[in-house]
Amino acid sequence: MSKITVAVSGACGRMGKEVCRAVLEDEQLELVAALDVTEKDRDIGLILDNKELGLPVEVLSKDSLQRKSPQVMVDFSTPLSVFSNTELAISCGIRPVVGTTGLSAADLENLGVLLNKAGLGGIVAPNFALGAVLMMKFSALAAHYLPQAEIIELHHDNKMDAPSGTALKTAEMIAGGRESGRDTLPAEKEEIVKLTGVRGGVREGIHIHSVRLNGLIAHQEVIFGGTGQTLTIRHDSFDRRSFMPGVVLAVKEVVQTTGLIYGLENIL
Repeated sequence: MSKITVAVSGACGRMGKEVCRAVLEDEQLELVAALDVTEKDRDIGLILDNKELGLPVEVLSKDSLQRKSPQVMVDFSTPLSVFSNTELAISCGIRPVVGTTGLSAADLENLGVLLNKAGLGGIVAPNFALGAVLMMKFSALAAHYLPQAEIIELHHDNKMDAPSGTALKTAEMIAGGRESGRDTLPAEKEEIVKLTGVRGGVREGIHIHSVRLNGLIAHQEVIFGGTGQTLTIRHDSFDRRSFMPGVVLAVKEVVQTTGLIYGLENIL
């Protein structure tokens, strides 16, 4: 069976380098392009493990994609470029697997239209860690019984967007769990806010709090409240390798699908 050819956008970033390693280690995948705005022309093998692979880093462009002709492009770039990167990949007949957060609901809708027109599959996942996916699913289940919840997400201090895509997706799944719940949310109460933003942002009636600190990777806890009790569901990624099984799974699945899949839970 022929290997699935893969390009990695953001290849020289911390996540991008782990994706390159994961692709190189999997017998069913082949890394054919390392794309980044930094380290141009430097062999990606030297960047990863000080071993030449004969694969120089290139800037993402229509030309580089058409020359390398990968079946799949994994994007771990930045929220500022992820939509244009993904749009470009689709225009070149390449299936995107996107881990970069920052895409809006309108962006996702537009990408879905583009993928359907092109007859391609694409996967956008707020989080590729299997434990994080379970955390979101457990939260949706808990919301059936304990509809009051707040989310605290914690990431490294270089993360550009807040709140995280995982937190937003979790809020959506909690709201979905509430729809068939037996309880109703209490009426909104007037709060005396002494410091602007202290209660975080609000999505689906859920307060989301973002923490950015050196030393963190990716962490989230969802705290549910009920009469005389709380329930906390927490997930921690202490190493970026925790995301790689999910990324590899998405790469293998996307070549068999058409249209946009949003969330890793949909292919597990």
